[in-house]
Amino acid sequence: MRKYQLFILLALTGIVLTGPASAAVLKLATIAPEGSEWMTEHRRAATLIKERSEGRVVLKFYGGGVMGNDKKVLRKIRIGQLQGAAFSTSGLIERYPDIVLYGMPFVFRSQEEVDYVRREFDSVLLTGLREAGFISFGFAGGGFANFMSSQPVKTHENLKGKKIWIPAGDANSFAAMEKMNLSPVVLPLSDVLTGLQTGLLDVIVTPPSAALLLQWYTKVKYISRLPVAYTMGLMALDERAFGRLSETDQGIVAEVLTETYLRLDQINRTDNREARDALLANGLEIVEVSQDDVPYWRSVADEVNSHIWHERAVNPQLYDRLMESLKVYREDEDEDEAELEPVVDAGM
Repeated sequence: MRKYQLFILLALTGIVLTGPASAAVLKLATIAPEGSEWMTEHRRAATLIKERSEGRVVLKFYGGGVMGNDKKVLRKIRIGQLQGAAFSTSGLIERYPDIVLYGMPFVFRSQEEVDYVRREFDSVLLTGLREAGFISFGFAGGGFANFMSSQPVKTHENLKGKKIWIPAGDANSFAAMEKMNLSPVVLPLSDVLTGLQTGLLDVIVTPPSAALLLQWYTKVKYISRLPVAYTMGLMALDERAFGRLSETDQGIVAEVLTETYLRLDQINRTDNREARDALLANGLEIVEVSQDDVPYWRSVADEVNSHIWHERAVNPQLYDRLMESLKVYREDEDEDEAELEPVVDAGM
C-alpha cells in the first residue's frame, strides 16, 4: 500500500521513475528581431544543441525585446523566469562593471587595436563574468559606434544643446558627455527609436549594423566619421541554470555557443560594411570630423575613463593594463595609420 501511495505522490509531482528525463529548457531573451542574422545564428545553435544532446537541452529564444529592457531581463533571470540573454556589454554593467572595458569612449582608433588587446583581455573578462554569476562563451564585436544625427556633427561644438543618447548603465559615456557640457539622455536600447520619433533624442551613438537592424536610421540624416566607442555583444547564461545541466550537456552547450560567437564575430564585420552601404543608399550622408577636434575628444575621454574606472571597477588595474597594452601596440605602428581612416574598414 505504501509503495502504491509513493507512486501516486511521485506521479502527481511530475517525477517519472522510468523513461527519458525531461528536457532542460533554457529561456533566453534578446532585442534582435526575428529574421535578423543574429537570431538566425542563435536558432541554428539551438537546433544543434538539441540534436547533440538528444533532446536533453532546449534553447528557447524570445526575440525583438519582448522580455523588456536589460534591467527587466536581469530581474527575470534572478527570479528564474529566464535563464539568460544576449546582451550588449553595457547591459551587464550592474552585475559586472568591468565588462565595459572595451566600450569606453575614444579608447580605440582601429579594428586592429581591438583585435590586439582582445587576445589578452577576452579571457580575463569572461572569468570575471563567471565570478559575477554568468557563464558566457565569447564576444561578438559589433563594430565602432559613430555619432548619427539629424544635423551634421563635425566638432564637439555642434553637439552643444543636443540631446545625446547614452545606453542605460553606461556611466563612462554619461560622465564624458557631461564633462564636455553636453546633454546626455539615458535610455535602454528598446526605447531609442521612440526617443528619436518623439524628439527626446537628437543624436545617437551606434554602429551602422545596429542602426539598420533596429530601424534607427530612419530618424537620422548624418553619420560622423569618428570612432566613438567599440561595441560588443555576448550571450550570458545564469550560472545556476547552467550548473544544473550534466557535465556532458554543459560541454555541448559551451562548444556550440563558442563556435556561434566566433562566427558572429566575423559575420558582424561584414554586416557593418554592408550596413554602412545600405545607410548611404538610403540617403544618409557621411560627415568628416575636424582633425583638429580629435585631440579634444580623446583628452576628455582619457581623463573621465581613468577617473570612472578607478572608482567603480571590480579590478581598477585592468584599465591601466589595457592602456599599457595599447601603448605597446602603437609604438610598433605608424601613428598616422591609426587615426580615422581605418574606421571605414572597421564598418564605418
